[in-house]
Amino acid sequence: MKNLIIAILVVILLVAGWYFFIRPSTTDVINQVPAGVTPTDQPADVTDDTPTPVEPDGGIGDGAGPVPVVTIGQSVGGRDIKAYRFGNGSVDILVVGGIHGAYAPNTSELATRLIAHAEENASFVPEGVTLHVIPNLNPDGLATGASPAGRFNANNVDLNRNFDCEWQAEGVWRSQPVSGGDAPFSEPEAAALRDYVAEITPAAAVVYYAADGGVYASSCRNGVSAETLDLTNTYADAADYTANEEFDFYAITGDAVNWMASEGVPAISVLLTNYSATEWEQNRAGLAAVMDVFAE
Repeated sequence: MKNLIIAILVVILLVAGWYFFIRPSTTDVINQVPAGVTPTDQPADVTDDTPTPVEPDGGIGDGAGPVPVVTIGQSVGGRDIKAYRFGNGSVDILVVGGIHGAYAPNTSELATRLIAHAEENASFVPEGVTLHVIPNLNPDGLATGASPAGRFNANNVDLNRNFDCEWQAEGVWRSQPVSGGDAPFSEPEAAALRDYVAEITPAAAVVYYAADGGVYASSCRNGVSAETLDLTNTYADAADYTANEEFDFYAITGDAVNWMASEGVPAISVLLTNYSATEWEQNRAGLAAVMDVFAE
């Protein structure tokens, strides 16, 4: 019996020693690195243009606190469309990305990076200005991860043909016919932007597209206003893009910025140079120059 008791005690001591001194911790298991990979290695496609992800509660990355955010509508597929607000000035500036979803994903990436930058740098938005950023107007298109199919929303409508300026049920993208929807603002994404513009009445609007490397003024059957032309030149000069009074590559119907012009909002299309790079420094400078014009 004495030997049995001693044997049991030995087993207990061995198990306890393994648990407290030899067993790997949970942290060690989680942090294990595959063979041949060092902790500092990153995937080859991670660059300085990689956006800081938007957290569901409105916080961005590792900033000091949550960003004021409102849900302005939902996509056809039920995904939220959000607007982030910075500053508390009386002059509202609107920025929109992602209207063409996965076809031009860098426009959403750029808008997301603007959100992170504004949160981390309080001085980015000057006194007298409130900056509104809608990073992704077409979340269903972006979620497809496909191009060019991801250009369209879940109803297969090109959102940039669904606004009420020279709207047509069948629009054109390059030489290809595309759906403009059943009526102006038939798509919930376009209607969400319409309602938000009516709510904030922006003094200026910047909408990101791809790809050209230029800034284009807006108009709707009544010519380019002096305010819109100034906005075009201000952004283009600061961002080192070409400034253009008219988009004349092919006929455009139901365009978002042209509709804004019809509502008296100076609006510009900023076409990034390609479909991948955000051209961050250029566009940060361009938007900063625009906000400075309206600052107190």
